[in-house]
Amino acid sequence: MTFLFDDPAFDYQALRTAGYADYGGAQLGEVVAVASRIPDGDTEAWRRAWTALAERVHRLGAAARGDGRTVDARAALLRAHNYYRTAEFFQRDDPLDPEALRLMRLSRETFADAAELMDRPPEFVRIPYEDTSLPGYLYRAADDGTGSPRPLVIHHGGIDSTLEEGWFFVAAAALARGYDCLCFEGPGQGSVLRDQGLVFRPDWERVVTPVVDYALDLPGVDPDRVVLMGTSLGGLLAVRAAAFEHRLAGCVAHDAVWQLGDVVALPPFVLEWVEQGCDDFADPVMWGIAAQQTFTRWLLRQALWTFGAATPSRLLRTLPAFGLSEVIGQVRCPVLVLDAEEDLFFAGLEHAKKVYTGLNAPKTLHVFTADEGGGAHCHSGAMHLFHDRLFSWLDRTLGGERPMAA
Repeated sequence: MTFLFDDPAFDYQALRTAGYADYGGAQLGEVVAVASRIPDGDTEAWRRAWTALAERVHRLGAAARGDGRTVDARAALLRAHNYYRTAEFFQRDDPLDPEALRLMRLSRETFADAAELMDRPPEFVRIPYEDTSLPGYLYRAADDGTGSPRPLVIHHGGIDSTLEEGWFFVAAAALARGYDCLCFEGPGQGSVLRDQGLVFRPDWERVVTPVVDYALDLPGVDPDRVVLMGTSLGGLLAVRAAAFEHRLAGCVAHDAVWQLGDVVALPPFVLEWVEQGCDDFADPVMWGIAAQQTFTRWLLRQALWTFGAATPSRLLRTLPAFGLSEVIGQVRCPVLVLDAEEDLFFAGLEHAKKVYTGLNAPKTLHVFTADEGGGAHCHSGAMHLFHDRLFSWLDRTLGGERPMAA
């Protein structure tokens, strides 16, 4: 199924951006209009068009805020935030590119401005982690009047998501259902990568455990109803963490990933060269393969940066450490394993099936289909459908339906 572009990478990212309309992050007419001005595969045109849209909508938000029109200002600033993020997305040739840095800074700032105007503004927090800290947003649901502690969803993203996207992925839906939500970025993600230079690590439990420590010290959190959710690559990382962090009441793999090395589709002779250490032969071939498609070109550059690998060959030797086969039997909490029928990244690789089969803990598998509109990676374009499945599982798993927030 295609949305607005023939280029698969452009099409999915446009759908991802448009899908956040469910929670105020886009307006469909704006997305369709800007897409009509971008030639397939032209990443420079992509940056220019989305930047122009973001700046125009940002001005609308600033004007509304100046006039005291809170609802209009919040709506425009949320959209501008998302459009700035989208404009920056394919600018990964050089992580220090000034324009990429400017766009990401504007994306963060406009979200922060929008958050201040929310009915229940989130708290920006710093979570102690080793000799530094991790950024997070703490979203608190409205008091239900009972004084009872509330369940908490802890969320982190994947290889390209940002802290602010947690609002669209889960936080907005959590608040509407009486759940608190703590979104954070870890090594390899967002500002932790850009500002601190920390790259992905396979022992993700060493990232999650300090976050759980922090969460359990928060007032009003029910320590028996803390759930971890990871999106995209985060689906692998979250299940990995759950194998060691046994204070969790549940874990959500959104979507499930079994082994990162399985994602790499290369001719056998290239893999043999990498295994034999013939990087001088393998690297030019991998760069050549990547150059043929927007998606593979972006993915290689993004992975080199986020995993801290200097060359494609070194990256390939890093990826096998990111897998679940040796630890999945240690997971004790219930796990919701999600899959997407037409996943751009993992279609045909049966990652979700392998995760589900490997679990010894209570488990549920749900596959979103193209017919219901949820078949894209992480169900972009079907956020309400995804949240219906997610929170019905959480309500059952955590022991009863939560009262709706006021």
